[in-house]
Parts: sequence; C-alpha cells; structure tokens
Amino acid sequence: MSQSSQKIVSQQALKARIEDWQSQGQKVVFSNGCFDIVHLGHIDYLEKARSLGDRLVIGLNSDQSVRQLKGESRPINDSHARSRMLAAFGFVDGVTIFEEETPKELIAYLLPDILVKGSDYTVENIVGADTVVANGGEVKTIDLVEGFSTSKLIEKIKK
Repeated sequence: MSQSSQKIVSQQALKARIEDWQSQGQKVVFSNGCFDIVHLGHIDYLEKARSLGDRLVIGLNSDQSVRQLKGESRPINDSHARSRMLAAFGFVDGVTIFEEETPKELIAYLLPDILVKGSDYTVENIVGADTVVANGGEVKTIDLVEGFSTSKLIEKIKK
C-alpha cells in the first residue's frame, strides 16, 4: 500500500484519527468537494486551508454524489483516482468519501475544529457551519484563484 493510500480511510477511521489529533491539542481543518480534475486553484485553496490548523482532512463527494451535483457526464475521474490525487499532497492528512449530496452528516460526525470553504460561499451558506460553531469550532472562507475551475477546464478542452 502506498503512503498516500494510507491517508484514504473510512469515516470511522478518520473520526478516530481526528479524535487522536485533537487529544494532542492539534487543530483539525475540514474541507470538502468534488475535486474532479485537480488544478492550481485546488492546490492553492488546500494549502491555505492547511495553514489554518495542524491537520487537513477532506470529505470527497462520491461518484454518485458528483453526478447529482454536476450532471451525468461527471465526474471525469472516479472517486478512487480523485482520492489518490488528494492524498498524494503532503499537506493533506486524511481523505474520506461521502455519499450524500452535502457533507452535513459527515461534518456532524467528524466535528472538526475549523470548517473551510472557498470565498464563493458566505459563512451563513456553508453546510455544517452551525454544527461546527455549536461545538466550539470556527468557520472560515478562503479566497480562490481567479480563472480556475474544473467546469472551465472541461469547457476549454471541449473547444
């Protein structure tokens, strides 16, 4: 098993890791998304997210969840490929896949210290923000790199 593959775990295993890290006083940052075709915008965003705490964990939309959100032509890469790409980054400490359209249940289960989304969201519109805040955590947004999105990349390739 590769080193990056060891970062891809079940929700239960990630919960145990988070509790261990938190018991050691480490701040755990959580973000989520489809991360279908990883690009500079994703890398910049995830590096900034990691800098907000000691550990970065990612909730990855399952293939079915991506189809619900983006349409039948997506994802381009399946969940195995997407999770391996994310886990290969040194600044990512854990990846787990969720089936639902939103990570609301996963966030309530994992209870990270910091919940992060891109600045295209407002804190009030971030799924799970209320749960994290009620648990004593924080919710933050990160500025995105202009001009980078998976949908824009797919359109550019089609042309």
